[in-house]
Amino acid sequence: MGRKVILDCDPGHDDAFAMMLAVQHLEVLGITTIGGNCTLENVTKNALKVLEVLGRTDIPVFAGHSCPMTVPLVTAPQFHGETGLDGPVLPEPAVKAQEKHAVDFIVETVMDTDDVTLIATGPLTNIAAAINREPRIVERVTELSIMGGSVTYGNWTPTAEFNIFVDPEAAYRVFNSGLHIKMSGLNLTRQCCLTGEHVKKFREIGTKAANLAADLTDFFIGATVKSAELTGANMHDACAVAWLIDPSLVKSAQMHIDIELKGDLTRGMTVCDYRHLRGVEPEIDLHREPQMAFRGEKPNAEAGLELDFPGFMELLYRTLTNYK
Repeated sequence: MGRKVILDCDPGHDDAFAMMLAVQHLEVLGITTIGGNCTLENVTKNALKVLEVLGRTDIPVFAGHSCPMTVPLVTAPQFHGETGLDGPVLPEPAVKAQEKHAVDFIVETVMDTDDVTLIATGPLTNIAAAINREPRIVERVTELSIMGGSVTYGNWTPTAEFNIFVDPEAAYRVFNSGLHIKMSGLNLTRQCCLTGEHVKKFREIGTKAANLAADLTDFFIGATVKSAELTGANMHDACAVAWLIDPSLVKSAQMHIDIELKGDLTRGMTVCDYRHLRGVEPEIDLHREPQMAFRGEKPNAEAGLELDFPGFMELLYRTLTNYK
């Protein structure tokens, strides 16, 4: 079994793929949910449904915050449907979420268990609240792997990615907490694009998990093409998990990342300082090792830059095949 993790998520089609990878390859101590892609009630129910398909109802689910720290919740029904997981028809979950709040679970688990890694594939509200509740978790968490932000462009606005935009105050707290952060931003996750050919392969694999993956991808492709005029479905959240399972899948660089809170056009932007990746020419060369000293703040994060997509798909196919 892989490293010990807590997965904080808001399922969400791509969160479901993150769960499929995590529960097979990592030791998932628990799944916590956060209002994001849909309401807290729905995303919690969706997490329970996915775990039942995967045959992992032994993994406890803890509901967290229903909305951001200071602003109303923004959801994404145009991508994930009214339930947050439209497409597959799944029965109501037989297992219920735990009574304990997600933040309490995160704090208690990290303080009582060595070498816990956090994964966050939704807004960072629960993680920020856990740090505020018990700042000592920063020293105990091995690292935090997130799907969120971008080194380049946004999706919810021209500059802001959805997860960070939903609760930028929480993201600001997390990025400035001292945690070691792996950031799978849009610039990386847009390289993880599933098409009809992948759906066909999922159907050929034929396990319950693979059929769920096919149904999820079918819907997600249609919603993404319609809403964002893209050519396929980007499984953003799965990248944050795959990076932990097989670090060779992602080429990354250390950089300082902060969160814009005040800009009328840039609120929620992940402001990434990658000046050290530049040579004498103004173009950014992501294929070379940094040759220049860091000019501004010291790096506080590791930003994913390039995804080995064939390697990712090999991992995903193998994972879906290994489910019963």
